[in-house]
Amino acid sequence: METVKEYFGSNVFDDRVMKAMLPGNVYASLRETIDEGKPLDVSVANAVAAAMRDWAVEKGATHYTHWFQPLTGITAEKHDGFISPAPDGGVILEFSGKELIKGEPDASSFPSGGLRATFEARGYTAWDPTSYAFIKGKTLCIPTAFCAYGGAALDKKTPLLRSMETLSLQAKRILKLFGNASVKRVITNVGPEQEYFLVDKKLYDQRPDLRLTGRTLFGAPAPKGQEMDDHYFGVIKPRVAAFMEELNDELWKLGILAKTEHNEVAPAQHELAPIYSTVNVATDHNQLTMEIMQKVAARHGLVCLLHEKPFAGVNGSGKHNNWSITTDAGQNLLSPGETPYENAQFLLFLCAVIKAVDDYQDLLRISVATAGNDHRLGANEAPPAVVSIFLGDELTAVLEAIENDTPYRGTEKTQMKLGVDVLPKFNRDSTDRNRTSPFAFTGNKFEFRMLGSSNSIACANIMLNAAVAESLRIYADRLEGVEDFETALHDMIKKTIKDHKRILFNGNGYDDAWLAEAEKRGLTNYRTTADCMPHLLDQKNVDMLTSLGVFRPEELTSRCEIMLENYCKTILIEARTMVSMAKTQIAPAVEGFTADVAQNAARKKAFDGSLPCSYEAKLVSELSALTDEIALKTDALEKAVSAAADVADVIKQSAEIRDTVLPAMDALREACDTAETLTDKKCWPFPNYAELLFGV
Repeated sequence: METVKEYFGSNVFDDRVMKAMLPGNVYASLRETIDEGKPLDVSVANAVAAAMRDWAVEKGATHYTHWFQPLTGITAEKHDGFISPAPDGGVILEFSGKELIKGEPDASSFPSGGLRATFEARGYTAWDPTSYAFIKGKTLCIPTAFCAYGGAALDKKTPLLRSMETLSLQAKRILKLFGNASVKRVITNVGPEQEYFLVDKKLYDQRPDLRLTGRTLFGAPAPKGQEMDDHYFGVIKPRVAAFMEELNDELWKLGILAKTEHNEVAPAQHELAPIYSTVNVATDHNQLTMEIMQKVAARHGLVCLLHEKPFAGVNGSGKHNNWSITTDAGQNLLSPGETPYENAQFLLFLCAVIKAVDDYQDLLRISVATAGNDHRLGANEAPPAVVSIFLGDELTAVLEAIENDTPYRGTEKTQMKLGVDVLPKFNRDSTDRNRTSPFAFTGNKFEFRMLGSSNSIACANIMLNAAVAESLRIYADRLEGVEDFETALHDMIKKTIKDHKRILFNGNGYDDAWLAEAEKRGLTNYRTTADCMPHLLDQKNVDMLTSLGVFRPEELTSRCEIMLENYCKTILIEARTMVSMAKTQIAPAVEGFTADVAQNAARKKAFDGSLPCSYEAKLVSELSALTDEIALKTDALEKAVSAAADVADVIKQSAEIRDTVLPAMDALREACDTAETLTDKKCWPFPNYAELLFGV
């Protein structure tokens, strides 16, 4: 039996394989492209393609695909066989450098937000050599970028790669000022924690809402939810453990550094956390992780739910984006060291992040905006929709000392005293953790906690990279060429702290008092996608993103339209599903049970007229009223959907849906959920919350 060490990355054309299969000069040239961003030579591409083909075929692959991430939020692939006809009637296996570098999928059916007309079908995929190719099934998958005929990005990877380049460029300017001119590249690393639910497939198949929308649109609370806090880090059930074991095997074969697994807070909820990777690789790996989770779950008779809020009344699922900046030599630029007060380089990079998050808090909120995540943000398991930064006591004290020009008195390390001699002694961390903060410093990285569980992490990291690059650009412009660098540096750090301290908050982000305080500070609070997405096109955002080369103006316009269209379509599908379920299943079930109760009361009265029927009479009255209420609210929702669907402008339509369709959905759900609590379980047409949450 192979050990993990032996089969880890066995389906990846990684550095080990390239070093073994490529000529030395080809390997060296390719490494320069990967490590330093140098242009790729065509002759190198031909050699890599030949080696990649031979390796893939030996592994059993018959096809290859340019694997890309269009603006649908999922991945796309078109498979081509390696075979070409031979003169003798047989076939030969071919794969050229041209086929490796460029593909031509039809671009007309992918979202483009007006960048392409339907009849303008040509699109291109371009190999991303910084992300290793891999085998999935019998197909060699080549990570690529995806663009239109005119070069506009139609995917999430292209702007991500652009944001990485611009951050690296600006960070190197800063490092040079500190005497570090040898750095060739600055890299953003990410470790995205992935939360998810597992439910039994037989139960899932009986829920039209789960099948069509990924979340339960109806459902009364179970008698037990997460009140006892007994699921978090609890013993993993055998069926879930078997799923996790196979999931790890599949991920490890693809070189995905799945590290941590545990039960999450809500019943049936779990988490997987990987080790950090370069941000574009981490993005690829997270997309693969979500896909493989769902495939492995199916093999175990389960369904993996990645919706941000599949069940009302219990925690939803997020994706915590742990983000850091390092040099190509491995130096973490967000590591404070033992004496953060004296580490000027660290303080400047810290201030760059603080400035970026404050200046572009709207872009960070926009980057996580979806219809699903709107249900989660601001609930008690997720940060509020207000962006703020948690630094902890030590760094807060450092910044206050700099701002006020007062001496910094560092705190001594405190040894933990647990009262048991046999237990090991260790020092307490300099600051506690804050799980309510949207953007928390956790020692040598920032944890951006607002992402939804189904989101591509590309969007958040594009905006984060770009905003920090803009801060660094401003700093470099001011500091390059100054006569007194030390004084200018101190003054700029001090000014940043004064100008942007409103974004710093170490308290309880769940407290309503914080929302009031945030409003006083002038922080934005965009509660829904409809509220925040139009601000993508605010002039300050367009200017920053285009001047850094992360987006073209037309790409931003298209993304605003696409994201709002997705929001509108998602909610309209949910609303129509609710109408269908209410009309064809819930109302008939309630009416049928009401008739049964009425008949029982009549039989009881006929059997013995002296028997009281007050229970039946009260229940029939309540159910009859609910049946009428369900009918009225179903009709109201239908009308709201029809009116919203007729609104042509997508910004106005999203506002109409937010203001009329969502409240109508909530009203219908309330009536139906009340009816569920009064209706005989045998008559209710769907598995209930208790079965779904505790059925695995």
